[in-house]
Amino acid sequence: MILPCSCEPYDMVYEPPQEIYDALWNIIDRRYCFLEYAKLEFGLDWNSVYHKHRSKLDENSTDYDLFKVCGELLAELRDGHVNLTSPYGTTFYRDWALNYPINFSDSLQRNYLGNRYMLNNGIKYSILQEDIAYAHVGTFNNDFGEGNLSALLYTIGDCRALILDIRNNGGGMLTAAETLASIFTDKKIKTGYIQHKTGTGHNSFSSPEPMYLSPSDGSIWLRPVIVLTNRGVYSAANHFVMMMRELPHVIIMGDKTGGGSGLPLSNTLPNGWNVRFSACPILDADGNHTEFGIEPDVNVQITSEDWNRGVDTIIEEALKLARELTKEKEEE
Repeated sequence: MILPCSCEPYDMVYEPPQEIYDALWNIIDRRYCFLEYAKLEFGLDWNSVYHKHRSKLDENSTDYDLFKVCGELLAELRDGHVNLTSPYGTTFYRDWALNYPINFSDSLQRNYLGNRYMLNNGIKYSILQEDIAYAHVGTFNNDFGEGNLSALLYTIGDCRALILDIRNNGGGMLTAAETLASIFTDKKIKTGYIQHKTGTGHNSFSSPEPMYLSPSDGSIWLRPVIVLTNRGVYSAANHFVMMMRELPHVIIMGDKTGGGSGLPLSNTLPNGWNVRFSACPILDADGNHTEFGIEPDVNVQITSEDWNRGVDTIIEEALKLARELTKEKEEE
């Protein structure tokens, strides 16, 4: 028997709402790594948004009111790695992907993969027309073993080019992204830099420390690779694109990635809620931020005409480019 209740769930604030809000603002102010970059990129005024959202709270604000206002504050950062977890759920900023064209459909993808594709540790792959291989990596949540990747390369070993589709890959483990990237180089290369906070100032960072990609101990692929991207490529997948574009036989095609280049950390608020935020910026090989995405070498969008007739414009353009690249190799 369910009885009506007028009280809100979890309606208990252990500290005054404004104090919890202040604690959250201060954690971001002192430890978040992109405040100055966000100011340059889209004009974020962190001091101004403090007053903008704090004014919505008073001594009568409920726990749920506080949760909503804190979520609105964090959304000002436009960072998908930033979220607040409470008994009411978890806030997320999703506009980094939702405000852009999808540029991917698994229904369209099935028209290319067919029903006889291989599935190896989450990687779907098949051989398309003219000995051109296609592989889709939808997540980096699972690490890859050397055996998995060697089996993949053995299966496509007679192909002349690889279309590597990571569209809608929201990330996962950096180690998984690095393991996959390692099969595409035969020498150690510098792929970027990482920094760490050294103080509470917005610009208090260590000197950039170089990051390197070493070749796999197993099979290596040095033929042309076309990496397909869209705005759904985020976090570890964004990092994967950052590494791959340093390789001479790789071309990035599709839409700009979603970004998410900061390594996240977590902190607990005085009322027990948990906030997660970007703490360590990763820069590309030229020392530039990729927090708000990486532009492709070749920008291609799925047209509405192609979508309606079951054609993936990005895959079609990749096939065309793969043919051109392999023809050039034959003529050399």
